[in-house]
Amino acid sequence: MAEPHDTPPCRRAKSGQVREALDRIEHLFIDGVKHGFFRCSIACETLNGKRHVVIEAGKSHKFTIPEHEVPR
Repeated sequence: MAEPHDTPPCRRAKSGQVREALDRIEHLFIDGVKHGFFRCSIACETLNGKRHVVIEAGKSHKFTIPEHEVPR
C-alpha cells in the first residue's frame, strides 16, 4: 500500500542508510535532552551520485546514501 502524499519523506524511509541516519539523529537528540546539554552538527556532500552524511556529536557517525534511497 502506498504512503499518503502528506507523509513526510523521513517517515517513508523504512530501511537503508537514510533510516539509520535518522535513527542516529533521534537517539543523539533524546540522549542530549536527557543529559540536559548537547552539541551536534550535520554535514552532507554529494560525491559520485551519493550523499555522504556526517553527524558529529562527541564522535562522528558517517552514512553513505545511494541515489535510490534519497527521499523524493
